[in-house]
Amino acid sequence: MSNSKLRKVDSENRAFKSEWEHDYFFYIIKESSLRSVKKLFQQKSLFTNETKQQEEALLASYFVTYELMKAKKALSDGELIKNCAIKMAEAFNENKVGNKFQTVPLSKQTVTRRLEDISNQISNNVKDIIANCSYFSIALDESTDVSDTNQLLIFVRAIKEDFTIFEELLKVCSLHSTTRVTDGAKSMTGTISGFVGFLRQNQITVPTLHCIIHQEALCAKSIKLSTTMATVTKITNLIRGGNRSLTHRKFLTLLEEMDSAYGDLLLHTEVRWLSRGKCLVRFFELRHEIATFLREEVTNSAELQNDLEDVEFLRNLAFLTDITQHLNVLNLQLQGKKQTICQMVGFVDSFRKKLHLFKSALDKNNLLHFPCCRKLSEEEEGLEFRDYTEIIEDLSSEFDRRFNDFESFRPDISLFSNPIHCDIESQPGHLQLELCELQCDPSLNTSQVTGIDFWKLLSPERYPLLRNWALKLCSVFASTYICETAFSSLKHVKSKNRNRLSDVVLSHILRVATSQLEVDFISLVSSFMKPQCSH
Repeated sequence: MSNSKLRKVDSENRAFKSEWEHDYFFYIIKESSLRSVKKLFQQKSLFTNETKQQEEALLASYFVTYELMKAKKALSDGELIKNCAIKMAEAFNENKVGNKFQTVPLSKQTVTRRLEDISNQISNNVKDIIANCSYFSIALDESTDVSDTNQLLIFVRAIKEDFTIFEELLKVCSLHSTTRVTDGAKSMTGTISGFVGFLRQNQITVPTLHCIIHQEALCAKSIKLSTTMATVTKITNLIRGGNRSLTHRKFLTLLEEMDSAYGDLLLHTEVRWLSRGKCLVRFFELRHEIATFLREEVTNSAELQNDLEDVEFLRNLAFLTDITQHLNVLNLQLQGKKQTICQMVGFVDSFRKKLHLFKSALDKNNLLHFPCCRKLSEEEEGLEFRDYTEIIEDLSSEFDRRFNDFESFRPDISLFSNPIHCDIESQPGHLQLELCELQCDPSLNTSQVTGIDFWKLLSPERYPLLRNWALKLCSVFASTYICETAFSSLKHVKSKNRNRLSDVVLSHILRVATSQLEVDFISLVSSFMKPQCSH
Protein backbone atom coordinates (compact mmCIF):
# COMPACT_ATOMS: atom_id res chain seq x y z
CA MET A 1 0.00 0.00 0.00
CA SER A 2 1.32 3.39 -0.94
CA ASN A 3 2.42 5.70 1.82
CA SER A 4 1.41 8.77 -0.15
CA LYS A 5 -1.39 10.79 1.36
CA LEU A 6 -4.69 11.17 -0.39
CA ARG A 7 -5.25 14.64 -1.89
CA LYS A 8 -8.16 16.69 -0.67
CA VAL A 9 -9.72 18.80 -3.43
CA ASP A 10 -11.40 21.18 -1.02
CA SER A 11 -8.10 22.04 0.66
CA GLU A 12 -6.59 22.94 -2.73
CA ASN A 13 -9.22 25.64 -3.33
CA ARG A 14 -9.92 24.49 -6.92
CA ALA A 15 -12.68 26.12 -9.04
CA PHE A 16 -14.44 25.28 -12.34
CA LYS A 17 -13.43 27.72 -15.04
CA SER A 18 -16.29 28.94 -17.26
CA GLU A 19 -14.11 29.01 -20.39
CA TRP A 20 -13.77 25.22 -20.15
CA GLU A 21 -17.44 25.04 -21.16
CA HIS A 22 -16.62 26.70 -24.49
CA ASP A 23 -13.23 25.09 -25.09
CA TYR A 24 -14.16 21.51 -24.27
CA PHE A 25 -17.98 21.53 -24.80
CA PHE A 26 -18.25 20.14 -21.31
CA TYR A 27 -21.35 20.23 -19.14
CA ILE A 28 -22.00 18.98 -15.67
CA ILE A 29 -25.46 17.46 -15.57
CA LYS A 30 -27.23 16.18 -12.56
CA GLU A 31 -28.56 12.64 -12.74
CA SER A 32 -32.17 13.84 -12.66
CA SER A 33 -31.49 16.28 -15.50
CA LEU A 34 -29.86 13.50 -17.53
CA ARG A 35 -33.02 11.40 -17.25
CA SER A 36 -35.13 14.35 -18.43
CA VAL A 37 -32.95 14.93 -21.52
CA LYS A 38 -33.05 11.24 -22.38
CA LYS A 39 -36.85 11.23 -22.13
CA LEU A 40 -37.03 14.34 -24.34
CA PHE A 41 -35.01 12.67 -27.12
CA GLN A 42 -37.16 9.53 -26.90
CA GLN A 43 -40.35 11.61 -27.31
CA LYS A 44 -38.86 13.46 -30.28
CA SER A 45 -37.90 10.17 -31.95
CA LEU A 46 -41.39 8.78 -31.32
CA PHE A 47 -42.99 11.92 -32.78
CA THR A 48 -40.78 11.69 -35.88
CA ASN A 49 -41.69 8.03 -36.41
CA GLU A 50 -45.41 8.72 -36.01
CA THR A 51 -45.24 11.59 -38.50
CA LYS A 52 -43.41 9.40 -40.98
CA GLN A 53 -46.02 6.66 -40.63
CA GLN A 54 -48.81 9.17 -41.17
CA GLU A 55 -47.13 10.51 -44.31
CA GLU A 56 -46.63 6.98 -45.63
CA ALA A 57 -50.28 6.14 -44.96
CA LEU A 58 -51.35 9.32 -46.72
CA LEU A 59 -49.12 8.53 -49.69
CA ALA A 60 -50.61 5.04 -49.88
CA SER A 61 -54.13 6.48 -49.91
CA TYR A 62 -53.19 8.69 -52.87
CA PHE A 63 -51.71 5.69 -54.70
CA VAL A 64 -54.85 3.60 -54.20
CA THR A 65 -57.18 6.45 -55.17
CA TYR A 66 -55.21 7.05 -58.37
CA GLU A 67 -55.32 3.37 -59.37
CA LEU A 68 -59.05 3.18 -58.60
CA MET A 69 -59.79 6.13 -60.86
CA LYS A 70 -57.55 4.82 -63.65
CA ALA A 71 -59.52 1.57 -63.50
CA LYS A 72 -62.77 3.59 -63.35
CA LYS A 73 -63.85 1.89 -60.13
CA ALA A 74 -66.26 3.17 -57.49
CA LEU A 75 -65.09 5.63 -54.83
CA SER A 76 -66.31 3.23 -52.15
CA ASP A 77 -63.97 0.46 -53.36
CA GLY A 78 -61.14 1.97 -51.31
CA GLU A 79 -62.27 0.17 -48.16
CA LEU A 80 -62.45 -3.11 -50.08
CA ILE A 81 -58.86 -2.65 -51.30
CA LYS A 82 -57.77 -1.89 -47.73
CA ASN A 83 -59.46 -4.97 -46.26
CA CYS A 84 -57.97 -7.19 -48.98
CA ALA A 85 -54.50 -5.82 -48.28
CA ILE A 86 -54.89 -6.53 -44.55
CA LYS A 87 -56.06 -10.08 -45.24
CA MET A 88 -53.12 -10.71 -47.56
CA ALA A 89 -50.69 -9.48 -44.90
CA GLU A 90 -52.29 -11.86 -42.39
CA ALA A 91 -51.99 -14.74 -44.86
CA PHE A 92 -48.24 -14.10 -45.13
CA ASN A 93 -47.98 -13.77 -41.33
CA GLU A 94 -46.90 -10.13 -41.72
CA ASN A 95 -48.82 -8.62 -38.82
CA LYS A 96 -46.68 -5.48 -38.75
CA VAL A 97 -47.42 -4.85 -42.41
CA GLY A 98 -51.11 -5.50 -41.77
CA ASN A 99 -51.08 -2.93 -38.99
CA LYS A 100 -49.60 -0.40 -41.39
CA PHE A 101 -52.31 -1.15 -43.94
CA GLN A 102 -54.84 -0.54 -41.19
CA THR A 103 -53.65 3.08 -40.87
CA VAL A 104 -54.28 3.92 -44.55
CA PRO A 105 -57.37 6.19 -44.78
CA LEU A 106 -59.58 4.89 -47.64
CA SER A 107 -63.18 5.70 -46.74
CA LYS A 108 -65.42 6.93 -49.56
CA GLN A 109 -65.20 10.50 -48.24
CA THR A 110 -61.42 10.31 -47.99
CA VAL A 111 -61.02 8.84 -51.48
CA THR A 112 -63.21 11.65 -52.81
CA ARG A 113 -60.92 14.26 -51.21
CA ARG A 114 -57.81 12.52 -52.53
CA LEU A 115 -59.40 12.41 -55.99
CA GLU A 116 -60.02 16.15 -55.86
CA ASP A 117 -56.40 16.82 -54.91
CA ILE A 118 -55.05 14.68 -57.77
CA SER A 119 -57.48 16.19 -60.28
CA ASN A 120 -56.61 19.74 -59.24
CA GLN A 121 -52.90 19.06 -59.64
CA ILE A 122 -53.48 17.66 -63.14
CA SER A 123 -55.67 20.63 -64.01
CA ASN A 124 -53.01 23.08 -62.86
CA ASN A 125 -50.37 21.23 -64.87
CA VAL A 126 -52.57 21.40 -67.98
CA LYS A 127 -52.95 25.15 -67.51
CA ASP A 128 -49.16 25.47 -67.22
CA ILE A 129 -48.72 23.43 -70.41
CA ILE A 130 -51.14 25.68 -72.30
CA ALA A 131 -49.45 28.82 -70.96
CA ASN A 132 -46.01 27.64 -72.08
CA CYS A 133 -46.82 25.77 -75.31
CA SER A 134 -46.13 26.96 -78.83
CA TYR A 135 -49.66 26.32 -80.14
CA PHE A 136 -52.80 24.53 -79.03
CA SER A 137 -56.18 23.48 -80.42
CA ILE A 138 -59.36 22.13 -78.82
CA ALA A 139 -61.72 19.27 -79.65
CA LEU A 140 -65.34 19.26 -78.55
CA ASP A 141 -67.90 16.47 -78.55
CA GLU A 142 -71.14 15.84 -76.73
CA SER A 143 -73.04 12.74 -75.68
CA THR A 144 -75.88 11.82 -73.33
CA ASP A 145 -75.10 9.84 -70.19
CA VAL A 146 -77.22 7.23 -68.42
CA SER A 147 -79.17 9.91 -66.51
CA ASP A 148 -80.07 11.73 -69.77
CA THR A 149 -77.66 14.57 -69.03
CA ASN A 150 -75.78 15.97 -72.00
CA GLN A 151 -72.06 15.90 -71.28
CA LEU A 152 -69.85 18.19 -73.35
CA LEU A 153 -66.17 17.22 -73.27
CA ILE A 154 -63.47 19.72 -74.21
CA PHE A 155 -59.96 18.38 -74.84
CA VAL A 156 -56.87 20.45 -75.54
CA ARG A 157 -53.98 19.46 -77.79
CA ALA A 158 -50.84 21.46 -77.02
CA ILE A 159 -47.40 21.21 -78.60
CA LYS A 160 -44.11 22.34 -77.09
CA GLU A 161 -41.09 23.72 -78.93
CA ASP A 162 -39.50 20.25 -79.01
CA PHE A 163 -42.64 18.84 -80.73
CA THR A 164 -43.84 17.06 -77.61
CA ILE A 165 -47.63 16.73 -77.90
CA PHE A 166 -50.06 16.72 -74.97
CA GLU A 167 -53.73 15.77 -75.28
CA GLU A 168 -55.57 16.40 -72.03
CA LEU A 169 -59.11 16.93 -70.78
CA LEU A 170 -59.68 20.64 -70.33
CA LYS A 171 -63.28 20.77 -69.16
CA VAL A 172 -66.38 18.65 -68.60
CA CYS A 173 -69.58 20.66 -69.05
CA SER A 174 -72.74 18.96 -67.80
CA LEU A 175 -75.53 20.57 -69.85
CA HIS A 176 -78.80 20.28 -67.94
CA SER A 177 -80.66 22.73 -70.17
CA THR A 178 -80.83 23.35 -73.95
CA THR A 179 -77.64 22.34 -75.77
CA ARG A 180 -76.06 24.34 -78.55
CA VAL A 181 -73.24 21.96 -79.35
CA THR A 182 -73.59 18.31 -80.37
CA ASP A 183 -71.68 15.80 -82.43
CA GLY A 184 -73.96 16.44 -85.41
CA ALA A 185 -72.27 18.29 -88.25
CA LYS A 186 -74.92 21.01 -88.60
CA SER A 187 -75.02 21.72 -84.87
CA MET A 188 -71.26 21.80 -84.54
CA THR A 189 -70.40 23.77 -87.65
CA GLY A 190 -73.60 25.71 -88.36
CA THR A 191 -73.11 29.40 -89.00
CA ILE A 192 -76.04 30.52 -86.82
CA SER A 193 -76.59 28.30 -83.76
CA GLY A 194 -73.59 25.97 -83.92
CA PHE A 195 -70.31 26.34 -82.10
CA VAL A 196 -68.52 27.72 -85.14
CA GLY A 197 -71.26 30.28 -85.61
CA PHE A 198 -70.94 31.25 -81.96
CA LEU A 199 -67.21 31.86 -82.45
CA ARG A 200 -67.77 34.03 -85.48
CA GLN A 201 -70.46 36.05 -83.74
CA ASN A 202 -67.85 36.89 -81.12
CA GLN A 203 -65.24 37.84 -83.75
CA ILE A 204 -63.07 34.79 -82.99
CA THR A 205 -61.44 33.65 -86.24
CA VAL A 206 -59.76 30.25 -86.04
CA PRO A 207 -59.58 27.28 -88.43
CA THR A 208 -62.37 24.78 -87.72
CA LEU A 209 -62.78 21.18 -88.85
CA HIS A 210 -65.53 18.60 -88.53
CA CYS A 211 -64.18 15.35 -87.03
CA ILE A 212 -62.57 13.32 -89.82
CA ILE A 213 -63.73 10.00 -88.30
CA HIS A 214 -67.31 11.21 -88.05
CA GLN A 215 -67.15 12.36 -91.67
CA GLU A 216 -65.98 8.90 -92.73
CA ALA A 217 -68.85 7.25 -90.84
CA LEU A 218 -71.39 9.55 -92.49
CA CYS A 219 -69.94 8.69 -95.90
CA ALA A 220 -70.33 5.00 -95.12
CA LYS A 221 -74.00 5.47 -94.23
CA SER A 222 -74.64 6.77 -97.74
CA ILE A 223 -74.35 3.23 -99.15
CA LYS A 224 -77.80 2.41 -100.53
CA LEU A 225 -78.18 -1.09 -99.11
CA SER A 226 -80.08 -0.29 -95.94
CA THR A 227 -82.75 -2.94 -96.66
CA THR A 228 -80.09 -5.64 -96.69
CA MET A 229 -78.63 -4.45 -93.41
CA ALA A 230 -82.11 -4.29 -91.86
CA THR A 231 -82.74 -7.94 -92.82
CA VAL A 232 -79.42 -9.02 -91.31
CA THR A 233 -80.23 -7.16 -88.10
CA LYS A 234 -83.74 -8.64 -87.96
CA ILE A 235 -82.51 -12.22 -88.35
CA THR A 236 -79.70 -11.72 -85.84
CA ASN A 237 -82.07 -10.29 -83.24
CA LEU A 238 -84.52 -13.11 -83.92
CA ILE A 239 -81.88 -15.65 -83.00
CA ARG A 240 -80.05 -14.00 -80.11
CA GLY A 241 -81.72 -10.69 -79.30
CA GLY A 242 -83.90 -9.81 -76.32
CA ASN A 243 -85.21 -12.75 -74.26
CA ARG A 244 -84.52 -15.42 -76.85
CA SER A 245 -82.06 -17.40 -74.74
CA LEU A 246 -83.62 -20.77 -75.67
CA THR A 247 -83.53 -19.97 -79.40
CA HIS A 248 -79.96 -18.77 -79.04
CA ARG A 249 -78.88 -21.97 -77.27
CA LYS A 250 -80.46 -24.07 -80.00
CA PHE A 251 -78.58 -22.09 -82.63
CA LEU A 252 -75.28 -22.60 -80.80
CA THR A 253 -75.99 -26.32 -80.63
CA LEU A 254 -76.67 -26.39 -84.38
CA LEU A 255 -73.37 -24.63 -85.12
CA GLU A 256 -71.55 -27.16 -83.00
CA GLU A 257 -73.26 -30.08 -84.73
CA MET A 258 -72.44 -28.63 -88.17
CA ASP A 259 -68.81 -28.10 -87.11
CA SER A 260 -69.07 -24.42 -88.05
CA ALA A 261 -65.94 -22.26 -88.19
CA TYR A 262 -67.74 -19.63 -86.08
CA GLY A 263 -69.34 -20.18 -82.69
CA ASP A 264 -72.06 -17.51 -82.77
CA LEU A 265 -73.59 -14.51 -84.48
CA LEU A 266 -72.54 -11.00 -83.50
CA LEU A 267 -75.03 -8.31 -82.52
CA HIS A 268 -74.89 -5.03 -84.42
CA THR A 269 -74.75 -1.73 -82.55
CA GLU A 270 -75.89 1.20 -84.67
CA VAL A 271 -73.78 3.68 -82.68
CA ARG A 272 -70.52 1.97 -83.56
CA TRP A 273 -69.71 1.53 -87.26
CA LEU A 274 -67.08 -1.14 -86.63
CA SER A 275 -69.70 -3.46 -85.14
CA ARG A 276 -71.56 -3.41 -88.47
CA GLY A 277 -68.55 -4.81 -90.32
CA LYS A 278 -67.95 -7.57 -87.78
CA CYS A 279 -71.65 -8.49 -87.74
CA LEU A 280 -71.80 -8.70 -91.54
CA VAL A 281 -68.69 -10.87 -91.87
CA ARG A 282 -69.98 -13.35 -89.30
CA PHE A 283 -73.46 -13.38 -90.83
CA PHE A 284 -72.16 -14.01 -94.35
CA GLU A 285 -69.94 -16.88 -93.19
CA LEU A 286 -72.87 -18.48 -91.32
CA ARG A 287 -75.53 -17.85 -93.96
CA HIS A 288 -76.07 -21.58 -94.70
CA GLU A 289 -76.29 -22.52 -91.02
CA ILE A 290 -78.71 -19.62 -90.39
CA ALA A 291 -80.97 -20.74 -93.24
CA THR A 292 -81.06 -24.30 -91.86
CA PHE A 293 -81.84 -23.06 -88.36
CA LEU A 294 -84.70 -20.82 -89.50
CA ARG A 295 -86.20 -23.67 -91.50
CA GLU A 296 -86.01 -26.21 -88.65
CA GLU A 297 -86.43 -24.19 -85.47
CA VAL A 298 -88.12 -20.84 -86.09
CA THR A 299 -91.78 -20.71 -87.03
CA ASN A 300 -93.24 -17.92 -89.17
CA SER A 301 -89.85 -17.20 -90.74
CA ALA A 302 -90.69 -18.14 -94.32
CA GLU A 303 -90.02 -14.62 -95.62
CA LEU A 304 -86.59 -14.51 -94.00
CA GLN A 305 -85.81 -17.97 -95.33
CA ASN A 306 -86.66 -16.78 -98.82
CA ASP A 307 -84.27 -13.84 -98.39
CA LEU A 308 -81.42 -16.18 -97.51
CA GLU A 309 -82.12 -18.19 -100.65
CA ASP A 310 -82.59 -15.17 -102.91
CA VAL A 311 -79.58 -14.54 -105.16
CA GLU A 312 -80.19 -10.78 -105.23
CA PHE A 313 -80.17 -10.57 -101.43
CA LEU A 314 -77.01 -12.67 -101.26
CA ARG A 315 -75.29 -10.46 -103.85
CA ASN A 316 -76.17 -7.37 -101.85
CA LEU A 317 -75.01 -9.06 -98.65
CA ALA A 318 -71.66 -10.06 -100.15
CA PHE A 319 -70.96 -6.62 -101.61
CA LEU A 320 -72.08 -4.80 -98.45
CA THR A 321 -69.84 -7.03 -96.35
CA ASP A 322 -66.79 -6.42 -98.55
CA ILE A 323 -67.13 -2.65 -98.88
CA THR A 324 -67.87 -2.32 -95.15
CA GLN A 325 -64.68 -4.23 -94.36
CA HIS A 326 -62.68 -1.80 -96.51
CA LEU A 327 -64.30 1.10 -94.66
CA ASN A 328 -63.46 -0.55 -91.34
CA VAL A 329 -59.78 -0.62 -92.29
CA LEU A 330 -59.91 3.13 -92.87
CA ASN A 331 -61.81 3.67 -89.63
CA LEU A 332 -59.17 1.80 -87.63
CA GLN A 333 -56.38 3.78 -89.30
CA LEU A 334 -58.03 7.04 -88.28
CA GLN A 335 -58.30 5.99 -84.65
CA GLY A 336 -55.51 6.66 -82.19
CA LYS A 337 -54.20 9.58 -80.17
CA LYS A 338 -51.66 12.24 -81.18
CA GLN A 339 -52.01 11.62 -84.93
CA THR A 340 -51.31 14.63 -87.12
CA ILE A 341 -53.78 16.00 -89.62
CA CYS A 342 -51.28 15.04 -92.34
CA GLN A 343 -51.40 11.38 -91.36
CA MET A 344 -55.19 11.27 -91.20
CA VAL A 345 -55.77 13.06 -94.51
CA GLY A 346 -53.23 10.67 -96.03
CA PHE A 347 -55.34 7.69 -94.92
CA VAL A 348 -58.46 9.24 -96.44
CA ASP A 349 -56.67 10.03 -99.71
CA SER A 350 -55.49 6.44 -99.87
CA PHE A 351 -59.04 5.15 -99.51
CA ARG A 352 -60.28 7.50 -102.21
CA LYS A 353 -57.69 6.03 -104.57
CA LYS A 354 -58.89 2.56 -103.60
CA LEU A 355 -62.44 3.50 -104.56
CA HIS A 356 -61.27 4.32 -108.08
CA LEU A 357 -59.44 0.99 -108.18
CA PHE A 358 -62.59 -0.84 -106.97
CA LYS A 359 -64.72 0.80 -109.67
CA SER A 360 -62.26 -0.12 -112.39
CA ALA A 361 -62.14 -3.73 -111.17
CA LEU A 362 -65.92 -4.11 -110.89
CA ASP A 363 -66.35 -2.73 -114.40
CA LYS A 364 -64.57 -5.91 -115.53
CA ASN A 365 -66.32 -8.09 -112.90
CA ASN A 366 -62.89 -8.54 -111.30
CA LEU A 367 -63.54 -9.57 -107.69
CA LEU A 368 -59.91 -9.59 -106.52
CA HIS A 369 -60.59 -7.03 -103.78
CA PHE A 370 -64.05 -8.40 -102.87
CA PRO A 371 -63.53 -11.79 -101.16
CA CYS A 372 -67.16 -12.38 -100.18
CA CYS A 373 -68.37 -11.55 -103.68
CA ARG A 374 -65.73 -13.88 -105.10
CA LYS A 375 -66.79 -16.68 -102.76
CA LEU A 376 -70.44 -16.26 -103.69
CA SER A 377 -69.61 -16.26 -107.42
CA GLU A 378 -67.81 -19.58 -106.96
CA GLU A 379 -71.01 -21.04 -105.47
CA GLU A 380 -73.36 -19.45 -108.02
CA GLU A 381 -71.97 -19.52 -111.54
CA GLY A 382 -72.53 -16.54 -113.80
CA LEU A 383 -73.02 -13.95 -111.04
CA GLU A 384 -72.32 -10.37 -112.10
CA PHE A 385 -71.28 -7.52 -109.81
CA ARG A 386 -70.73 -4.79 -112.43
CA ASP A 387 -73.88 -2.93 -111.39
CA TYR A 388 -72.31 -2.08 -108.00
CA THR A 389 -70.00 0.42 -109.67
CA GLU A 390 -72.77 2.99 -109.23
CA ILE A 391 -72.60 2.58 -105.45
CA ILE A 392 -68.82 2.99 -105.60
CA GLU A 393 -69.22 6.19 -107.62
CA ASP A 394 -71.76 7.60 -105.13
CA LEU A 395 -69.48 6.74 -102.20
CA SER A 396 -66.53 8.43 -103.94
CA SER A 397 -68.62 11.57 -104.54
CA GLU A 398 -69.69 11.59 -100.89
CA PHE A 399 -66.06 11.49 -99.76
CA ASP A 400 -65.23 14.38 -102.12
CA ARG A 401 -68.09 16.45 -100.74
CA ARG A 402 -67.67 15.78 -97.04
CA PHE A 403 -63.91 16.22 -96.96
CA ASN A 404 -63.96 19.48 -98.85
CA ASP A 405 -63.19 21.51 -95.69
CA PHE A 406 -59.82 19.75 -95.45
CA GLU A 407 -58.80 21.07 -98.87
CA SER A 408 -57.70 24.38 -97.32
CA PHE A 409 -54.98 22.40 -95.51
CA ARG A 410 -53.85 20.62 -98.68
CA PRO A 411 -50.86 22.93 -99.49
CA ASP A 412 -49.59 22.73 -95.90
CA ILE A 413 -50.00 18.95 -95.83
CA SER A 414 -48.07 18.62 -99.06
CA LEU A 415 -45.19 20.75 -97.75
CA PHE A 416 -45.13 18.98 -94.38
CA SER A 417 -45.01 15.56 -96.05
CA ASN A 418 -42.26 16.33 -98.57
CA PRO A 419 -40.26 19.51 -97.80
CA ILE A 420 -37.10 18.22 -99.54
CA HIS A 421 -38.68 18.03 -103.00
CA CYS A 422 -41.40 20.67 -102.84
CA ASP A 423 -41.63 23.55 -105.32
CA ILE A 424 -40.19 26.43 -103.28
CA GLU A 425 -41.71 29.21 -105.38
CA SER A 426 -45.23 27.94 -104.71
CA GLN A 427 -44.71 27.99 -100.92
CA PRO A 428 -45.49 30.89 -98.54
CA GLY A 429 -42.99 33.72 -99.04
CA HIS A 430 -41.77 33.83 -95.44
CA LEU A 431 -40.69 30.16 -95.69
CA GLN A 432 -38.95 30.23 -99.05
CA LEU A 433 -35.44 31.26 -97.93
CA GLU A 434 -35.31 28.64 -95.20
CA LEU A 435 -36.61 26.01 -97.65
CA CYS A 436 -33.66 26.82 -99.92
CA GLU A 437 -31.35 26.15 -96.96
CA LEU A 438 -33.23 22.99 -96.04
CA GLN A 439 -33.18 21.44 -99.52
CA CYS A 440 -29.41 21.95 -99.69
CA ASP A 441 -28.70 20.68 -96.17
CA PRO A 442 -26.75 17.37 -96.60
CA SER A 443 -27.72 15.98 -93.21
CA LEU A 444 -31.44 16.53 -93.84
CA ASN A 445 -31.31 15.31 -97.44
CA THR A 446 -29.90 11.96 -96.34
CA SER A 447 -32.24 11.55 -93.36
CA GLN A 448 -34.49 8.49 -93.44
CA VAL A 449 -37.07 9.82 -90.95
CA THR A 450 -40.37 11.32 -92.07
CA GLY A 451 -43.31 13.22 -90.69
CA ILE A 452 -43.03 14.91 -87.32
CA ASP A 453 -39.74 13.15 -86.57
CA PHE A 454 -38.16 14.89 -89.56
CA TRP A 455 -39.21 18.34 -88.37
CA LYS A 456 -37.68 17.66 -84.96
CA LEU A 457 -34.29 17.53 -86.70
CA LEU A 458 -34.49 21.14 -87.86
CA SER A 459 -32.22 23.47 -85.91
CA PRO A 460 -34.22 26.22 -84.11
CA GLU A 461 -31.41 28.68 -84.87
CA ARG A 462 -31.18 27.92 -88.58
CA TYR A 463 -34.85 27.16 -89.35
CA PRO A 464 -36.95 29.15 -86.84
CA LEU A 465 -39.76 29.98 -89.29
CA LEU A 466 -40.11 26.46 -90.68
CA ARG A 467 -40.13 24.92 -87.20
CA ASN A 468 -42.75 27.41 -86.03
CA TRP A 469 -44.89 26.64 -89.10
CA ALA A 470 -44.61 22.88 -88.50
CA LEU A 471 -45.45 23.28 -84.81
CA LYS A 472 -48.63 25.13 -85.71
CA LEU A 473 -49.74 22.44 -88.17
CA CYS A 474 -48.98 19.61 -85.72
CA SER A 475 -51.10 21.24 -83.04
CA VAL A 476 -54.32 20.71 -85.03
CA PHE A 477 -56.95 18.26 -83.75
CA ALA A 478 -58.21 16.42 -86.85
CA SER A 479 -60.70 14.20 -85.02
CA THR A 480 -62.63 13.85 -81.77
CA TYR A 481 -61.32 10.32 -81.23
CA ILE A 482 -59.99 11.27 -77.81
CA CYS A 483 -63.49 12.46 -76.86
CA GLU A 484 -64.93 9.12 -77.97
CA THR A 485 -62.51 7.23 -75.74
CA ALA A 486 -63.50 9.50 -72.85
CA PHE A 487 -67.18 8.75 -73.48
CA SER A 488 -66.35 5.07 -73.21
CA SER A 489 -64.84 5.82 -69.80
CA LEU A 490 -67.92 7.85 -68.91
CA LYS A 491 -70.14 4.80 -69.50
CA HIS A 492 -68.09 2.84 -66.96
CA VAL A 493 -67.92 5.69 -64.46
CA LYS A 494 -71.57 6.73 -64.62
CA SER A 495 -73.64 3.59 -65.06
CA LYS A 496 -77.11 2.44 -64.01
CA ASN A 497 -75.69 1.44 -60.63
CA ARG A 498 -73.63 4.63 -60.24
CA ASN A 499 -75.84 7.36 -61.68
CA ARG A 500 -75.86 9.79 -58.74
CA LEU A 501 -72.37 11.21 -59.13
CA SER A 502 -72.25 14.98 -58.89
CA ASP A 503 -71.05 16.97 -61.89
CA VAL A 504 -67.92 18.03 -59.99
CA VAL A 505 -66.95 14.51 -58.92
CA LEU A 506 -67.64 13.17 -62.42
CA SER A 507 -65.35 15.82 -63.86
CA HIS A 508 -62.57 14.89 -61.42
CA ILE A 509 -62.88 11.16 -62.22
CA LEU A 510 -62.77 11.69 -65.99
CA ARG A 511 -59.77 14.01 -65.72
CA VAL A 512 -57.75 11.46 -63.74
CA ALA A 513 -58.96 8.49 -65.81
CA THR A 514 -58.00 10.08 -69.15
CA SER A 515 -54.84 11.99 -68.22
CA GLN A 516 -51.42 10.92 -69.46
CA LEU A 517 -49.56 13.33 -67.17
CA GLU A 518 -47.51 12.09 -64.24
CA VAL A 519 -48.81 12.91 -60.78
CA ASP A 520 -46.41 14.27 -58.15
CA PHE A 521 -47.69 12.35 -55.13
CA ILE A 522 -44.88 13.55 -52.86
CA SER A 523 -45.92 17.17 -53.29
CA LEU A 524 -49.53 16.22 -52.53
CA VAL A 525 -48.44 14.63 -49.25
CA SER A 526 -46.17 17.58 -48.42
CA SER A 527 -49.09 19.98 -48.78
CA PHE A 528 -50.74 18.32 -45.78
CA MET A 529 -49.36 19.91 -42.61
CA LYS A 530 -51.15 17.47 -40.36
CA PRO A 531 -51.90 14.18 -42.13
CA GLN A 532 -54.46 12.06 -40.26
CA CYS A 533 -54.67 8.29 -40.01
CA SER A 534 -57.98 6.46 -40.15
CA HIS A 535 -59.46 5.06 -36.94
